[in-house]
Amino acid sequence: MTLSVTAPFSRALYDVGPTSAADVAAVFEPDAVVRLGHPLGDMVGGEALWAQAYAPLIEAVPDIERRVSIQICGQDEDGATWVGMAGIYTGTPTLHWMDIPPMGRVMHMRYHEFFRIVDGKVVEMQGIWDIPAWIKQAGVWPMGPSLGQEWNVPWPATNDGIGPHDPERTEASRTIVIDMLMDMTRHPSQGGPEVMNLEKYWHSKMNWYGPAGIGTARGIEQFRKFHQIPFLSAMPDRGQYEDEIKHHFMAEGDYVGVTGWPNMMQTITGSGWMGIAPSGTKVALRSLDFWRIENGLIRENWVLVDLLDLYRQLGVDVMHRMRELA
Repeated sequence: MTLSVTAPFSRALYDVGPTSAADVAAVFEPDAVVRLGHPLGDMVGGEALWAQAYAPLIEAVPDIERRVSIQICGQDEDGATWVGMAGIYTGTPTLHWMDIPPMGRVMHMRYHEFFRIVDGKVVEMQGIWDIPAWIKQAGVWPMGPSLGQEWNVPWPATNDGIGPHDPERTEASRTIVIDMLMDMTRHPSQGGPEVMNLEKYWHSKMNWYGPAGIGTARGIEQFRKFHQIPFLSAMPDRGQYEDEIKHHFMAEGDYVGVTGWPNMMQTITGSGWMGIAPSGTKVALRSLDFWRIENGLIRENWVLVDLLDLYRQLGVDVMHRMRELA
């Protein structure tokens, strides 16, 4: 069973102990490609992942634990098998981590992590940690204020994020999400907001859980006001560079996930999104997402965007600004 491949990884990071480093490394092929959001970056193999990402994190947060709230497994459009997981890292920082000052109280940092499996080993990992959320909790926020609500984003309302999930629903869920995304790319090049058919796909009480810096929106009106309108106003050429990006969609039951490195390419020619100036810069965006379908409509959408890498492409060192505040 594919999920048994990543199970030791999850166990090792829920209760970190003397064997955790070896347990994590054993899950990966030695030449596995590991891609984490900025400033963690790329690395090769599980041993490097532990040494460069987890060992410093554990040193700063000795009681760290990784909790899983969503876990799905499925094949992408190329037939590759992926496991997608979402949840939080939580614990009490006692030392600086990447110069984020210790808080003296518990913190939480969302993650979305995807693992490509071949012959019982992880050969590729793509992951985004919501580092800005930790920065915000530490009181040294270096970016503009979020339009949406900032909070500890909840797990699925149905409490069924951990499978197995009903396989008969899988293809229907995947179709809903892909059709929704296709209709979204029709605006603004093919017409006004009506061409996106938002009411066709989204539940009236939907929650869109964005990263720190964007925040959560509830309902279509908040989603448009707090994220979509600023996003499209700033980058109206969204969806026009499909040959420069890659998506990996997987689905299981009522859940759909997507990963890609990058999976969006567009140009900042307008203002309004997170206060970023219209520099005319073409940027590559990494957005790792999960959707939950309820009665044929999207009820919840968890979204993490590598905002630190976006700012890096614009010549803004967010972590430097954070250090100055700290």
